[in-house]
Amino acid sequence: MAQNEMLAMILAGGRGSRLKDLTTKVAKPAVFYGGKYRIIDFPLSNCANSGIDVVGVLTQYESVLLNSYVAQDGRWGLDSKDSGVYVLTPREKADEGLDVYRGTADAISQNIDFIDAYNPEYLLVLSGDHIYKMDYSKMLAYHKENGADATIAVRPVPMKEASRFGIMNTDGNGRIVEFEEKPEKPKSNLASMGIYIFSWKLMRKMLVEDMNNPDSDHDFGKDFIPRMLNEHRNLFAYEFKGYWKDVGTIDSLWEANMDLLDAKNALNLNDSSWRIYTEDVSTLPQYIGKDAKISNAYITQGVRVEGTVKNSVLFTGASVGKGAKVIDSVLMPGVVVEEGAVVTRALVAENVNIGAKTKVGSKDSEEITLVAKNVKGGTK
Repeated sequence: MAQNEMLAMILAGGRGSRLKDLTTKVAKPAVFYGGKYRIIDFPLSNCANSGIDVVGVLTQYESVLLNSYVAQDGRWGLDSKDSGVYVLTPREKADEGLDVYRGTADAISQNIDFIDAYNPEYLLVLSGDHIYKMDYSKMLAYHKENGADATIAVRPVPMKEASRFGIMNTDGNGRIVEFEEKPEKPKSNLASMGIYIFSWKLMRKMLVEDMNNPDSDHDFGKDFIPRMLNEHRNLFAYEFKGYWKDVGTIDSLWEANMDLLDAKNALNLNDSSWRIYTEDVSTLPQYIGKDAKISNAYITQGVRVEGTVKNSVLFTGASVGKGAKVIDSVLMPGVVVEEGAVVTRALVAENVNIGAKTKVGSKDSEEITLVAKNVKGGTK
């Protein structure tokens, strides 16, 4: 990929309200995943591995931690003279009284000057809250081969779930002929992944026209894709068949962590050819006590286990005391499960303390229990 041939913009400003207490103080892309990572690590690592040198990260809600985290661009190898990760925040809108992006397209519109400074031929727009590994250079090659104005990454989903997604209907050659947002009766199972490549010259013109349109939602899915189809632009679907997870709920975040327990999981965080870069945290080695019982667990550095851990994921610095049991659960960084406590089908937030001889979660619950506050211990 030529220098600045394609610039990436990561939309990382969502509230993540369905993740409940996990996102009251941090933005959704900064939420922890997989033992030691944050969700934003995945699109950023994909950019670095795909040869994209300049990445803009667009933040707004609860962005202090995310901004400082992203600003360490050397973490992803994007700290040379000609590369970098840049934090971009909404411009003040005095007439509206809000410093927010009105929609996905407005987030790009407000940063046209930033993009113009690099004069890219193509613009890559990404969601900052999905977990997956993708080589964007292959998607760009597909875009160029088809002479596309826009290429949208899609992933086949079960037909019974297709009504939950934006669905792209295509002809036999991958050309998009119709877009349906969460259709009751979907015609295909090609779900939009929220990953777009646009030919910048055309998209810039459309963004400028859209900025002052009072009838627009300023959104790629609601406004731009339908308009491009109506104007008979060349839109193509790029089919992705690898692992992809939208971790928008507590249950889906728990499921994504549980996926790592399969030794042959499709994400494969140990793949040296496609590293997922993250913060390098200094911590003590693991400690596994002589009476500990561990089966089918994903355990990272700094973890201390003296009790039982079964079918669970333990993040950096988590601790399980003597006689304690952690079953079908996710313990985020710094969680302490004290002696004799039992944690079942739960996701325990960062630095939460589960007191001695207490029980949280249930093997019979339909939903995963989120534990976001300390639980007082029982009598020993």
